[in-house]
Amino acid sequence: MKKIYIVSICLALLMSILAFSGCGFQDEEAEGDSVVYVYNWGDYIDPDTLEQFEEETGIHVVMDEFDTNESMYPLVAAGAVRYDVICPSDYMIQKMIKHDLLQPLDFSRLPNARQYVGQVFYKQSETFDPGNIYSVPYCWGTVGILYNRTMVDDPVDSWDILWNEKYKNEILMQDSPRDAYMVALKRLGYSLNTTNPDEMRQARDMLIAQKPLVQAYGIDDVKDKLVSGEAAMGVIFSGEALRMMLENEDLAYVVPKEGTNLWIDSWVIPKNAAHVENAHAFIDFMSRPDIALKNFEYLTYSTPNTAVPEMEEDEDYKDNPVVFPPPEVYEGQETYQDLGEDGDKMYNEGWIQVKVY
Repeated sequence: MKKIYIVSICLALLMSILAFSGCGFQDEEAEGDSVVYVYNWGDYIDPDTLEQFEEETGIHVVMDEFDTNESMYPLVAAGAVRYDVICPSDYMIQKMIKHDLLQPLDFSRLPNARQYVGQVFYKQSETFDPGNIYSVPYCWGTVGILYNRTMVDDPVDSWDILWNEKYKNEILMQDSPRDAYMVALKRLGYSLNTTNPDEMRQARDMLIAQKPLVQAYGIDDVKDKLVSGEAAMGVIFSGEALRMMLENEDLAYVVPKEGTNLWIDSWVIPKNAAHVENAHAFIDFMSRPDIALKNFEYLTYSTPNTAVPEMEEDEDYKDNPVVFPPPEVYEGQETYQDLGEDGDKMYNEGWIQVKVY
């Protein structure tokens, strides 16, 4: 009886393990589910396009959202949840490639991505995805200065103006180590990806010298203050700039002549994805011109889709140099690179020194 009891327990445990392994961890062929699990930024896609995808393909979309690359990464790295499509930023894609978390894309399944995503953006993507093996660009933009033309009477074409004492307490900066240091580093003529200690010290000292002129360091409140006229100028992302300019016609956006960060958010497929065919279908659908147009109008972030500018009919967007800038604005700009733990530590510690000085 004791032997029978032990055998019964072993069988029960085996059945439990088999049942657990079948919960959301099957291969697509074995599972047969018409579903795709997407991990995306919050409110970063037009909900209508998801409904249209489901109607046209019969594939159900399950979407989770993250707020930062840094909060997304550990969940994916641990394999806690198996997503089929993720939308990380440039430097995080580089990190995920380095740690073998992504699988190569099959571009024979991505005709829209091959035809309509501009080659200039694939070329830019090679800085973090050499050979364009793992990613398809979804949105892109620049970081620049948004200023109120009724409050600023000097030329705005350089990062220098953010150190002009004439505008003391009228300047807003991003509360972000990489974005704040980027401004100082580009003003100094250095790479925004530098880990040179001497260059970092110079940038830190420059940011400390700027502190008495800065009204506030923030993120969302930077947008609110600029729209309401509580500040004369601030560092802002191009996609946000367009929305703000539509709310306040006195605002204008400039990419400084010293250069800036050109960021790209792209679709990737994790190495442990269970629905690879559906993932490719989703990415290619989002690369289709009419769908890219819908997402652009919903987000107002620049799209790498070359067909959208010709299709756009809204006068607020059409020929708008903020979201459809000429090539000289974005060609040759730097994209953030993954700096590793030591590099991240250097920027974070330097930013703390700026804030507490």
